[in-house]
Amino acid sequence: MRTLFSATPNKGRRRLLLGATRKPNGPSKKFVTWNREWRLLAISLSELGRYSEALPGLQKGFHGSSDSEVKRMCGLQLERAYTGMQRHNKAMKVAIELNRLYPEDPEVLYHTGRLFGNFAFLTMQTLAQVAPGSVWRHQAAAEAFESQGSYDLAVREYRTVLEHGPGRPGIHFRLGRTLLKRSQQAHSTEDANEAAKEFERELELDPTNANAAYELADMHRDAGEFEEARQLFEQALKYYPDFEDAHLGLAAALMAQQKMHDALPHLKKAIALNADNEVSWYRLSQVHMALGNTAEQQKAFAEFQRRRTQKSSQQEAARELFSRSEVTKQKLDSTVPQ
Repeated sequence: MRTLFSATPNKGRRRLLLGATRKPNGPSKKFVTWNREWRLLAISLSELGRYSEALPGLQKGFHGSSDSEVKRMCGLQLERAYTGMQRHNKAMKVAIELNRLYPEDPEVLYHTGRLFGNFAFLTMQTLAQVAPGSVWRHQAAAEAFESQGSYDLAVREYRTVLEHGPGRPGIHFRLGRTLLKRSQQAHSTEDANEAAKEFERELELDPTNANAAYELADMHRDAGEFEEARQLFEQALKYYPDFEDAHLGLAAALMAQQKMHDALPHLKKAIALNADNEVSWYRLSQVHMALGNTAEQQKAFAEFQRRRTQKSSQQEAARELFSRSEVTKQKLDSTVPQ
């Protein structure tokens, strides 16, 4: 059975650590140092679950080796050993250092993510044990239920948080966001109306909450209330000038009011923030077409088509799996040609 932190197959790892993968003009096996052998032994001991015995060799291999691959494998096994010994803080320090040394290594990234996810779970578990009735436990539960799509349970927990502290910042927004998702799932007008009220309550408590202003603005835009939407999008951008989706939403509201010249800089800003968003390029092409800028319209539409072609369903699925947006993302209109 492969272990959690097993890096490469045992045979390949043994060949690497004993120097068998070196070029013919490199040092032969008889010159392999004892250090390489005890690093191999430390890795093997870790895979057998003998963490205390493995620890000294793994520490020396990770912190002292000049061989990048040896350092990497010792680091992965050191994470495993520290985790097995319940030394979670030390395991996290190793993970952070591995991420710094190997920022694009898929295996390192996977194990770091898993380690931090496990640490987050253990921390929340401790919170539930030491303070089961606290506002923090209820907020953590609400966020967990929301991320799982259990909106009924999330709504209940967020309302419990508000019972503890009606003025707690950010909670009305989170409750509104959860109600909005539930309304989209169940096609509930009642939930949508309640969501709008929660966003308004958040803005009464904190006018600088750009996310709440944005969500409320987008709801007004969907309802055809473009002037109200414009004002709220502008409020969001006042406190968060680099809010890509707010620029896109404001541009859409201005386009609906036939204010194409006013929409143009917001679309250009959105593209400057994220040139890969096909929505920005499509709306830019629409603005240039309305302004009679044929060459610019064709260029923007070509970019839109190129971005759309480049996107794969797997990339989109991965983005949805690993990225939970704080706000509703701007999307292409249903009239856009496929």
